[in-house]
Formats: sequence, C-alpha cells, structure tokens
Amino acid sequence: MLKQIILGVVSSTVIMASSLVSEAKNAGLSAIPSDKQELMKLIDDKRNPITAEKTQLGKMLYFEPRLSKSGLISCNTCHNLATGGDDGLAAAVGHKWTVNPHHLGSPTVYNAVFFDVQFWDGRAPNLEAQAGGPILAAPEMANTAPNVVAVVTSIPEYVEKFQIAYGKDVKITYKLIADTIGNFERTLVTPSAFDDYLNGQENALSQAEKAGMKKFIEVGCATCHTGIALGGSMNMLGVTAKYKYTNVGDFKGDANGMVKVPTLRNITQTAPYFHNGQVTTLKEAIVEMGRIQLGTSISDADATSIELFLHTLDGRKPKIIYPILATRTASTPVQNVH
Repeated sequence: MLKQIILGVVSSTVIMASSLVSEAKNAGLSAIPSDKQELMKLIDDKRNPITAEKTQLGKMLYFEPRLSKSGLISCNTCHNLATGGDDGLAAAVGHKWTVNPHHLGSPTVYNAVFFDVQFWDGRAPNLEAQAGGPILAAPEMANTAPNVVAVVTSIPEYVEKFQIAYGKDVKITYKLIADTIGNFERTLVTPSAFDDYLNGQENALSQAEKAGMKKFIEVGCATCHTGIALGGSMNMLGVTAKYKYTNVGDFKGDANGMVKVPTLRNITQTAPYFHNGQVTTLKEAIVEMGRIQLGTSISDADATSIELFLHTLDGRKPKIIYPILATRTASTPVQNVH
C-alpha cells in the first residue's frame, strides 16, 4: 500500500510538472536548446556563418574604443558584458557626455540574437545591422565609416585577423566590420534554470518559482514576453492605459507607434526599466505592465511571485576574457574629441 501511495505521489508530481511545461510552451515560452547543434541552428547566420576566428575578431572590435571619434567609447561602454549587457543608466550617455536626445536607455546585448528586431523602434532586422548604427550616431560614438575603416586597416594585426577570418583577398569595409561585431554578439547567449526546467530538469525550479511561472502565464505576461527571448518583438506600449512616464523623452515608437518588447532574460540585472528608464524596481515594472498592457491590477503577492520566477531567467553567461587590443601605428588616424 505504501509503495502504491509513493508511486501515486510521484506520478502526480510528474503529471503536474508536465502540465506546467506544456502550459508554458502553449503560452509561447521557449527554452534555449541544451544541445549545442540545435542552438547553433538558431543563432548562426548563413550569410556570415559563425566561426572561432570571426567571433574572436568581433570581440576585439566590440571592446575597441578607437572605433569611436573620441577613442574612448566602445560597444561595451553602453552594452557592458560585466553588468547585464547594458549600462544601468536611465538614458544612454555617449560622445562628449551627450545624453540620448530621446532619453532612451541601452537595451541588453545578451540574447539579442533571439530578438525579431533590434533598437527600440525595431529599425534593424538583425545584430549585424544594429552593430553599425551606434558607431556612426552623433550622440553615441560619433564616428564616420571612412574613419573607422582607416583605423582598422592602419593596424596590421587587424588586417591579418580579417584575412584569417575571411580569406586573403578580403576587402575590409565598414559593413564587414559591423558584421564581424554582430558575429560575436550572436554568441552572447545565457541559458538559465528556466531553460533547464523546460528542457526536462524537473528540479531546476523550486515549487515557489514554478508557481511564479504559472502566475506569469495566467496574468497574461506571456502575451508579449514570449519566445526564446521572452520579448524582442514589436508591440504597442499602453494598450489599456497610458504609461505614467510617457512624457519623459519624446520617443513614441515606430511609424505605427510600436515599441520593441524588452527581453526578460537577466531582467534582474538590467534596471532601470522601460525604454526611458523611469522605473527602478522590478516589482513596480510588473505592476505597471499589468496596468497599461493587460488592464489588470496585479496584487503585491502576485507581483512578488512573478518576480521570483523572473529570477530564474538569470542566465549562465559565456566566459568573457577582456581582449588585448591591437597596437596602433603611425598611420592610425588620431582620435579627436572635438
């Protein structure tokens, strides 16, 4: 009899776990594959396949401040891989301490490969297109494409690495530089306990965390925060009510008023929240989302439960060793902060 009771409890637990996993998947939530080959199918770009040589070079360029006009700002300045993949500021700060004129914050670069589009207004279709934008933007890195190419091609070590990555006859263009940075960014994937659970590890989440996931789905958060990134697509901001800080900055979304949905992966590390960084705590963000997107008042208890679940999205980051950058030469353009 005792054996039957134990088997019944185990069977019931397995059914409950299976039910929650099915519920999550039916709601559109997806796991980062645990199989490396399956993951590669999702993150690779057939137009510019990921290779060790490209990603190593891309990492150097990602950390390369000489791609900016001042010689001080790199991609990592605003998308800091040590602090959640962003800069922790309400609005990004760029060239000559310029605050983003639209009061937009820097989205995380971690798991951005899973986004449908890049930038808050979704204007870039992929990481390669996105990587080329900030370098030329006046409030950000403020450089010019010809100057970027001149810097890179004046340094023999970079020329050699491009030849190794792309072939001896490679022509180093601004687009190829941006593509190479994007190639590296495609590898910045952070699987978490959430993925372990969806991939079959029943004990990866506690009962309280599972309850938080169920509440996340029931409340309707997965309506927008869906897919592998739990975000990354375009949607309206303020479906049922007006965002209370909408007048901070002039950003109104794309031509149709759509805004990119932020990823919830590593969300505990990427405060402040919303496009203009006006919400400082995750609980407030959850409650505000319920009010303006779902037309519901999320209780303190439910917000606490959902927040607990969101902690399971804190991922295992790839090991990033700060690269030793190539040495400039006499022909390398002098950086100019003016």
